[in-house]
Amino acid sequence: MSDGGTDMTTITLDDLRRIMRESAGADESVDLDGDIAAVPFEDLGYDSLALLEMSAVVRQEFDVVVPDGALEHSKTPQDAVDLINQLVAAR
Repeated sequence: MSDGGTDMTTITLDDLRRIMRESAGADESVDLDGDIAAVPFEDLGYDSLALLEMSAVVRQEFDVVVPDGALEHSKTPQDAVDLINQLVAAR
């Protein structure tokens, strides 16, 4: 897992899992420790506001701007990881 520094070149699913917990909390009935890569954000209890909060944390920790609404188009955590890594690579 990352140290949250801005020298990171990629974000991992574990990084995103931590960000999900920190930015919007976690529904106690949802197991974020399991295999969530392909689970829709909606099924994890994360709505558009939660994804917006995640974008802000990604910006702060990874020094990458996620365009408004971009994470909302990500259906799953793996989609979000892929999108963020594309943005990091394009910096």
